[in-house]
Amino acid sequence: MRFEGSFLDVGPQDRLECGICWWVYDPATGDDVRGISPGVPFAELPEDWCCPGCDAPRHKFMVLAE
Repeated sequence: MRFEGSFLDVGPQDRLECGICWWVYDPATGDDVRGISPGVPFAELPEDWCCPGCDAPRHKFMVLAE
């Protein structure tokens, strides 16, 4: 999976931030706006999933450095 601004492998616990509106996807909390349960890694989100903050596509997300 390719991500804009990040060439790192995305781990199952990694948090990713939208490069457009800065909304953060955290697998520990999921995405209640789009009906994604807690525990779902970013790589397992549906292909048509987009940012609940601004509707940006998945490739606009960047891995957050911890």
